[in-house]
Amino acid sequence: MIAVYPGSFDPITLGHLDIIERGCQLFERVIVAVARNPNKAPLFTVHQRVEHIRSCTQHLVNLELDTFDTLTVTYARKRNALVLLRGLRVLSDFEYELQMAHTNQSLSPQVETVFLATSNEYSFLSSSLVKEIAKFGGSVAHLVPKNIAIELEQCFSKNPPLVSTPTPMAPTMPMD
Repeated sequence: MIAVYPGSFDPITLGHLDIIERGCQLFERVIVAVARNPNKAPLFTVHQRVEHIRSCTQHLVNLELDTFDTLTVTYARKRNALVLLRGLRVLSDFEYELQMAHTNQSLSPQVETVFLATSNEYSFLSSSLVKEIAKFGGSVAHLVPKNIAIELEQCFSKNPPLVSTPTPMAPTMPMD
């Protein structure tokens, strides 16, 4: 059975890799599908994101990398996948993912969504969090693969965040 694991992976995290590796144990083939979303401004290009994933997953023989810019279920059908693989971190993920699973089921009844709970050590982890930490100079070496941590550090050292200095407030006169 073929499973598609879709996402933006901007950047890929150790939590994503955990889901990918576990998915490869469950399915005969897993396609990691990197989304090209014109409504988002990613930090890394789609090509860079695919290469990041490739560099971390070469040991997985039943893994394929691809990109897509359609509805996820449309892509899954095109690739003859019967499963959409999704990771769940917290309860709010479940609410959103369940809504998406029901929507996808209504669009394509033959495609099922399979949820994998993240491993405990990654239950708080998201790409957005990683970017926020890196943007302000924090270490992300324990959250992403080493090569990606280095790239993030280089990226944000070239473009440090703008930190505004608070403007002192003028003293006010009490009103009688």
